[in-house]
Amino acid sequence: MIKTVAVNHSGEIVHSVDLKNYTADSYRMIWVDIYPEKDEEGKILKEIFQFHPLAIEDCFHFLQRPKLDYYDGYHFFVLHSINKATMEPEEVDVFLSDNYIVTFHLHQSAEADLIYEKIKQIQNSQLLTPNYVFYEMLDKLVDFYFPCITEMEETLNALESGEYRMKQIMKQVFETRSGLLKIKRTVYPMRDLLYRLLNSERLNIPVSEKTYFMNVYDHLLKLSELINTNMDFTAEIRENYLSVNSYRANNVMMTLTVITTIFMPLTFIAGVYGMNFENMPELKWEFGYFYVLGGMGFLSLMMFIWFKRKGWFDKDQI
Repeated sequence: MIKTVAVNHSGEIVHSVDLKNYTADSYRMIWVDIYPEKDEEGKILKEIFQFHPLAIEDCFHFLQRPKLDYYDGYHFFVLHSINKATMEPEEVDVFLSDNYIVTFHLHQSAEADLIYEKIKQIQNSQLLTPNYVFYEMLDKLVDFYFPCITEMEETLNALESGEYRMKQIMKQVFETRSGLLKIKRTVYPMRDLLYRLLNSERLNIPVSEKTYFMNVYDHLLKLSELINTNMDFTAEIRENYLSVNSYRANNVMMTLTVITTIFMPLTFIAGVYGMNFENMPELKWEFGYFYVLGGMGFLSLMMFIWFKRKGWFDKDQI
């Protein structure tokens, strides 16, 4: 699928361009958005615009990081969008020149569709420049990052408010942290790319237009802070969860220790009088059984009182 918008030399906006007859001087400005559903649509990059083979190769192979390359007469950008369902990055490639901009993506781009619909409403052709379309693309890409991070932030707030069971907390924390790491691997390189764009002397961006790109850069800085804040939040929730589990385990161990300690002397007494030797004088006592039970009960009571005075049964201990 190919979408085109152009401005001819008379200042008229043209929404459908025949690329077969296109030349560099055909229009004052043109934007070509390519989503190659057919093989011949991807060949436009080479046959019509004659871009560098390395740049075309990058369009068809996913790159791990956004980047900027300088070529003779144009600049090549690799940008990343975020798939909200998987939190995985998807590539959007941009060829930017003084009189054209070509965007290329192997996946359906909601950002490109929104920009195309927005441009349809523009009446003043003076507003349509390659830098304007490029700014809109960057702005929409970055704006689409925010809902992903906001959704994960709401999930973390739900964890803190106790809407999840304890068994679900760790699973949800690790899933959220994994999503944050995926977005971080996109936002940070995009932030570095914008910084390079703003400080590059080889890009023909007027000072008045750099203000708009600075706004996108500020959004990326805010996104970076949100990611770091939520990453710290996940670490705190994980540490708190582990601390609570450790506290509960210690309480269980303390309870078992108290029970075991009380029964140790009782087990010893029962073991002694269970040996059944013939010359054990206590075995002949008429009330020996009751004496032993009473002694064992008294011993248990004394140990219970002793543990109580030591504070082992206080609420903050167990």
